[in-house]
Amino acid sequence: MADRRFRLALAVCCTAVFMVGLDSTALNVALPAIQRELHASVAGMQWTLDAYNMLVASLIMLAGSAGDRIGRRRVLLIGFALFTAGSVLCGLASSTGELIAFRAVQGLGGAALGPVSLSVISHVAPDGAHRARAIGAWTASFAIGMAAGPLLGGALVTGAGWRSVFWINLPVGLAALALAARRLPESRAAVRRRFDAVGQLLVVALLGPLTYAIIDAPHRGFRSPAVLAAAAVAAAALAGLALYERRRADPLIDPRFFRSAPFGGAVVISLGAFAVLGGYLFLSTLYLQDARGMSPLAAGVWTLPMPLATVVCAPLAGRLLARRGPRPPLVLAGGALLAGALLLALFGAGPGALPFLAGSACVGAGVGLVDVPATQLAVAGMPRDRAGVASAVSTTSCRVGVSLGVALAGAVLAASLPGGTAPGVAAFTAAAGPAWWLLAGFGALVLVLGAVVTGAWARSTARRVCSPLPDEPVLSASRR
Repeated sequence: MADRRFRLALAVCCTAVFMVGLDSTALNVALPAIQRELHASVAGMQWTLDAYNMLVASLIMLAGSAGDRIGRRRVLLIGFALFTAGSVLCGLASSTGELIAFRAVQGLGGAALGPVSLSVISHVAPDGAHRARAIGAWTASFAIGMAAGPLLGGALVTGAGWRSVFWINLPVGLAALALAARRLPESRAAVRRRFDAVGQLLVVALLGPLTYAIIDAPHRGFRSPAVLAAAAVAAAALAGLALYERRRADPLIDPRFFRSAPFGGAVVISLGAFAVLGGYLFLSTLYLQDARGMSPLAAGVWTLPMPLATVVCAPLAGRLLARRGPRPPLVLAGGALLAGALLLALFGAGPGALPFLAGSACVGAGVGLVDVPATQLAVAGMPRDRAGVASAVSTTSCRVGVSLGVALAGAVLAASLPGGTAPGVAAFTAAAGPAWWLLAGFGALVLVLGAVVTGAWARSTARRVCSPLPDEPVLSASRR
C-alpha cells in the first residue's frame, strides 16, 4: 500500500511538471496565430509569455513556503485548479488584454506546481533510492513535456486553432486534480519559516515594473514618463529589498549570501542561460511562421532539435558533474549557448535548414548542460541548512531569465520593426540580428562565469559566507 501511494503521488507530481513543460514550448508555436486573430503587437506577444513567467518568478518562494506552512497537498491542489482554470480562460480570450490577464491566472497556478510537487516527492519517497529515482522521473517529465510541446502545439494549432493549445490542459488538469484530491497525502514542514510579506511584495514590485520598462521602451520611447517611472519603481524596490532583507531575522532572500561567488555566479549563470532560451523561443517562432511562412506544425518540427538536445544533454551533465565537478559542464553549456546564438545570427536565416537546426540544437544542449551544475553551485555556495533557499533563488533566476530574454529580444526586434511584423526573411533577419547577438552575449557570460566562479578563489569567498563549505555535489532536479 505504501508503494502504491508513492506511485500515485509520483504520477500526480510528474503530471504537474509535464503540463508546465508542455505549455512552455507549445505556446510559442501558437504566437503567430494569436497575433493574426487578436491583432496583437510584438509587445502584446511578449506580455502573453512574460505575464506568466513574471508571476512564476515572483511567487515561487512564496508557494514553497506556503506548502510548508498550510500543507503541500492543499497548495498543489490550488495550483492545479488555477493553472487549469487559467488555461480554459485563455482559450476563451477575445482580446490580447484578456489573454494576458488569463495568462497571469495560469502563472499563479504554475508558481505552485513545480516547487510544491518536488517537495511532495521528497516527503512521500520511502527511502533515498526511491527519492533519487522519483526526482529523475520528475525531471524527465518536464523534459518530455518540453520536447513534445513544439510538435504537439504545431499539430493542435494547424488542426484546431491556437485556442486548443490551452484547452488540452483541461482534461489533464482535471484528472490530476481529482487524483491528487483523493490519493495524495498531506504533509507540512516540521519547522516553519515566518512569512515575509514585505519581502514578497518588494520582489513583485521589482520584477513587474522592470519587465514593463523593457517591453514598452521601444514603443513609448526610452524617455517616456511611464517607462522612466517603471524603471524608478524597480530600482527603488531593489534597494528596499536589499536594505529590508539585511535587517530581517528570517529573510526571504538574504543579500549577504551574494558575497559567495559560487552562489552569486550560479544565479547569474541561470539567468543568462534561460535568457537565451526565452529569446530563442520567441524569435525562432516569429522567424519560421511570419518570415518564412511555415505552418505551425512545420515550425514545430523545425524547432524539435532544441528540446531533444536538452533531453539528451541533461543526464550527461549530471554524470560529468559527478566525475569532474561543475566547471566542465558549465563551460560546455556556455560554449554551446554562444555557438547556437552565433549560428542563428550569422547563418540561421539562410535558405538551407542545416544552420538553423544546428543552432537550435546548440541552444538546447546548453540549456540541458547548465541546469544541474548551476543548482549544485548555488547550493554549495550557501550554508547546508539553507540549501532549499539556494535552490529556490536559483529557480527564480531561471524564470527571471526567461522573462528577460523574451523582453529584451522582443524590444530589440520591435525597435527595428515598429509595424510589428517582418514582410519577409531579409527584413526579419536584419531586424532580429542584433537580438541574436545580444543572446550570444548571454552565452558568453555563462561561459566566462562557468570558468571563474568554480575556481579556488570562488570557493574561498563561499567559505567566508558559510563554513564549512559542502564538498560533495548536490544534484538537483530541473528548475524551469
